[in-house]
Amino acid sequence: MAKNKLNISLEEGLYLRQTYFDKAKRIVVKVGSAVLTNESGIDSSVITNIANELCFLKQSGREVILVSSGAVAAGKRKISFPDNAEIGLDEKQALAAIGQPKLIQSYEAAFEKCGQTVAQVLLTHSDLADRKRYLCVRNTILALFRYDTIPILNENDTVAVDELRFGDNDTLAALIANLIEADMFICLTDVVGLYTGNPQSDPYAEPVYTVSTVTKEIEAMAGNVSSALGTGGMQSKIRAAKMVSTGGGSSFIGPGREETILQQLFSGEMVGTFFLPAPDKIKPRKQWIAHVLQPKGFLVLDQGACGAIANRGCSLLPSGILKVEGEFDVGDPIHCLDEEGNTIAAGLINYSSTDVDTIKQHHSYDITDLLGTKDYDEVIHRDNLVLL
Repeated sequence: MAKNKLNISLEEGLYLRQTYFDKAKRIVVKVGSAVLTNESGIDSSVITNIANELCFLKQSGREVILVSSGAVAAGKRKISFPDNAEIGLDEKQALAAIGQPKLIQSYEAAFEKCGQTVAQVLLTHSDLADRKRYLCVRNTILALFRYDTIPILNENDTVAVDELRFGDNDTLAALIANLIEADMFICLTDVVGLYTGNPQSDPYAEPVYTVSTVTKEIEAMAGNVSSALGTGGMQSKIRAAKMVSTGGGSSFIGPGREETILQQLFSGEMVGTFFLPAPDKIKPRKQWIAHVLQPKGFLVLDQGACGAIANRGCSLLPSGILKVEGEFDVGDPIHCLDEEGNTIAAGLINYSSTDVDTIKQHHSYDITDLLGTKDYDEVIHRDNLVLL
């Protein structure tokens, strides 16, 4: 029985793939700019193929979202922007504004040939960081499903500055997959998948078809991939797959320019790399805390507090806090670090940074004496605390 280095047989991997593909009813497909563009700009043949493939999924009774890059590339081509010219933030935002209508127009024309209605949704990180807007985005997408529409999402590069950015569309797609509780995340890129080594220099390098858990070994394999990947690169795609797995979804990374790629996948062909869901699903609100919110500060914890959080599911008490980094207010997101600087958890804080600095390394019953009042025994309650 053939096995890869991760001890998952090809037969077992094929069975697992087919099991998850058969039961996947809600799917997020992400297509990168490396797939969508060529020397002339947006590649219309790829757009047509993507539309046909998503319509194939739709016609088989599935709900589909498309997360698409390519606006900046389309804008460059539309105004003949020099390929070797440097692009500042304002130029990038302007090019995105010019290219986004062209991109969505190309998609609309391609989907129209299949008789499929599409909708455009542009987002910034702040749209998901605010809990009410986060749920509003979810409700809008679910309403579009009811109208038999395929939503096409992209980051709103025209207004997104550093603090409002997702960083890349791989992250956006993973967050959306968890937001709508998708069964599967499919990342179409310009590589065939992961390898155990660099196939260009290692004659023993083997393709990795199935990944049960994203480990440091798997993350290191991203360096074996040579491609023209865009903003995110292979590392971000693996991080996205890991994020989706915590939400109970499976993921696939594979060649987006290959014609009928989705039909091949769903008919059981062994292409690309497939990532299984995590055995323990994180609740939706905790996914939001863990993956969407950006930390306003950090707490360095002693060994006892780290163990209590990681092994016993305890709340964080002030006695286990060694150091406070950054400035934050009540309710802000923070990350917890061990003494070596490793991130172990994310959570919503019950006290400001000034107050935490005052009560750190003290018992909960000392809080009233130290602050003059006590709102909570816990600095972070376990209901607002997520292991990373």
